[in-house]
Amino acid sequence: MGLLNPLYDAVSWIILQFHKLFSPLFGEDSGWAWGLSIVCLVVLIRICLIPLFVKQIRATRNMQILQPKIKEIQNRYKNDKERQSQEMMKLYKETGTNPLSSCLPILVQMPFFFALFHVLNRVSGGRTVGVLNQSQVDSAKEAHIFGAPLAAKFTDGADKLANLGGADITTVRIVTVVMILMMSASQFITQRQLMVKNTDPAAMAANPFAQQQKILMYVFPIMFAVFGVNFPVGVLLYWLTTNLWTMGQQLFVIQRNPTPGSLAFTARQERLAEKARKKGKVLTPEGDVVDAAEYEAKLAEEKERAAKRTQPSRTTKSKRKGGGGTQGSPAQRSTVKGSTARTPPTGTNGTPSIGADATPGETSGGSGNTGGASGGAANGRPRPARKQTQSRKNQGRKKS
Repeated sequence: MGLLNPLYDAVSWIILQFHKLFSPLFGEDSGWAWGLSIVCLVVLIRICLIPLFVKQIRATRNMQILQPKIKEIQNRYKNDKERQSQEMMKLYKETGTNPLSSCLPILVQMPFFFALFHVLNRVSGGRTVGVLNQSQVDSAKEAHIFGAPLAAKFTDGADKLANLGGADITTVRIVTVVMILMMSASQFITQRQLMVKNTDPAAMAANPFAQQQKILMYVFPIMFAVFGVNFPVGVLLYWLTTNLWTMGQQLFVIQRNPTPGSLAFTARQERLAEKARKKGKVLTPEGDVVDAAEYEAKLAEEKERAAKRTQPSRTTKSKRKGGGGTQGSPAQRSTVKGSTARTPPTGTNGTPSIGADATPGETSGGSGNTGGASGGAANGRPRPARKQTQSRKNQGRKKS
């Protein structure tokens, strides 16, 4: 108990400073002066916890993103827990993720919660605590809010309530039950809006972390309802205030910085697009707001550039070898292996021309060249034979 005395002093001192601020407005013994002091204590603590809340949001998103890799590590090393733990720590280190960051705001609040619980318990017994003297303890002890003393509990009997200013037991129980229900409902709504609006639906089905969050969404309200009957009204006021703060803070984050792929992210993009449209601008897929005319011109330019872009034609092996001619054409078969004969050039109709390899005398009598002669005649005048070295061979044949 001695170790927690500085914390008791801090909590009681903060409450006392706010009580001095509200006493001129409501009176020193007013329940509203003491109740609002507790509310301001919550607000002060939550403002100090905003940096931790930002870390919590980032850690929660990183854990959602890493769940497929975590599941893969668990399946791969399911028979080696030590290696599994090492790989998990390595993954957290590489991605800069701290699993405990998602619990930091709650962990930091718990000491203040227990300190306030202890202070109110001491006040209900009429004993001094922290920096509160006896007169201040008596004032807080008899302070009522909504007809119930701040130090009263649901389980208190009529004798105990008589020592707290003579409050009605029915009124105390109604006030405590309403506050417990509001506390549990606010906790449930906060968790539900996080799961439904700020989570990617595609990742929910196969995400163990999301399933755990879904279970906690129902477990926490039940826990508050069960243990809330043993909390003083002042503690219930503290926890109800912090739940309402969390719900509002969570709603602000979801609207301003939702998780990509979530329903809140889609709704935010639609709002931004409509807002940009009213100003004559457009929201790009990258999330930038630009002038509509410039964006349309850019899209048209990219479309035109894509239309002009042509792919290089592929050249076959046969075309590369034949110099671009068609496979099987006479140009590719200009020579035949093992033969000295030359392929005669073709005429306009595809028949060999006269005089390519024969003399004029052979065109009239040779049966093999009849087609060439007729082809040449059909095309007009016959072509004269070229005097080449091949004519010497033909003269030798005539002499023989």
